[in-house]
Amino acid sequence: MDWPTVLALLALGVLALMALGTPVAVAFIAVNAVGAWFFLGGERGLSQLARNMTASVSNFAFTPIPLFVLMGEVLFHTGLAVKAIDAVATLIRRVPGRLSVIALVAGTIFSAISGSTIATTAMLGSLLLPQMLKRGYDRKLAMGPIMAIGGVDMLIPPSGLAVLLGGLAGISISDLLLGGVVPGIILSAVFIAYIVFRAWRDPSLAPLDDEPVIKGWARWRPFVVHVLPLGTIIAAVIGSMAMGWATPTESAAIGAAATMVVAALFRELKMKALKAALIGTALVTGMIMFIILGATTFAQILAFSGATSGLIELVTKADLGPGVVVAGMLAILLALGLFLDQASMMMLTVPLFMPLVKGLGIDPVWFGILFLMCMQIGLLTPPFGLLLFTMKSVAPPEVTMREVISAAVPYVLFGFAITAAIFAFPRLATWLPSIT
Repeated sequence: MDWPTVLALLALGVLALMALGTPVAVAFIAVNAVGAWFFLGGERGLSQLARNMTASVSNFAFTPIPLFVLMGEVLFHTGLAVKAIDAVATLIRRVPGRLSVIALVAGTIFSAISGSTIATTAMLGSLLLPQMLKRGYDRKLAMGPIMAIGGVDMLIPPSGLAVLLGGLAGISISDLLLGGVVPGIILSAVFIAYIVFRAWRDPSLAPLDDEPVIKGWARWRPFVVHVLPLGTIIAAVIGSMAMGWATPTESAAIGAAATMVVAALFRELKMKALKAALIGTALVTGMIMFIILGATTFAQILAFSGATSGLIELVTKADLGPGVVVAGMLAILLALGLFLDQASMMMLTVPLFMPLVKGLGIDPVWFGILFLMCMQIGLLTPPFGLLLFTMKSVAPPEVTMREVISAAVPYVLFGFAITAAIFAFPRLATWLPSIT
């Protein structure tokens, strides 16, 4: 059987199972089992598949994932996140589109502590969206920033998806985490500038607050008490990696420990909150481990079947050039983002893309950041953008899905623009990793 047929059958098998409602990881494992039987030698192939599965989930490179997830779970279940939002709200005053700006600033802070995009959007939507609508904010201006900043979680460390991508693709996880800092900050800054400009040009979109202005120490005290301690966690995680003092796993452990200490100092680390955080961490980590298991073995089946080497040979003979190949891969990712979740996108494409990236000498960190940018855009694009559904679930019943999608459009366009900028100027992604 020639390699294009093998590749088509494996990919279509996965897509067909997912279309029938089979969980993503289970779909990949089922196809992997069939592929192992045919390409690795019957029962011996299945035995080898089982050994490969065990090896994939015991990879030490994936250790930061549960630790990063735990940081966010503790933050949310102890209530420290809500206190931080209140502190940011007290500090930011007399700014056009103030509540939308608060959502972006608070979301950026949480992005540097928790890599859970959906959790950030759900929390900010539940807390801030009712206030915005009550005060007469335009629905699109209210919902858009909350959804957009959730996607930034994927770029700014700690990011569980960045660790997952680095582990699956063989990219330096520390370089990938650090490489997302600059694009993430740029995205946040662009979003804030857009909101302020829109609200300044048309004040009816975001009426000014009538709350009394708090001055002096009373204004800064909540920020110092509830936000700066979270800054120590951010510095511990990013700083320890940037300075070369700790590996990604060690920095994740430092961050998890620092989050626990901060919660304990605020006397919020109660048994109920800790139990909920640990259960949430176990559920998310278990799901991610199944994804790793399925994606890693899928890559091995492709390699043994000859599909990977055949694809590399085809692209090499076409002599398209690295830039054209990367552009093509990004176009595929953006198209898949319309229909698949981020984990499924990784599982389908990483086994095919990374051999091409390595074979053509493309900078893997640069490509990894572009990959994350495409997945960030996919969170906001219909018909299956996860953050669109998250926002609809926390929005009032009268808000239609059409309005939610319309609210996300400007931020999707900004995502395209920043992705194009990173494509044209790779140093935006590679500068920070190169100086550490």
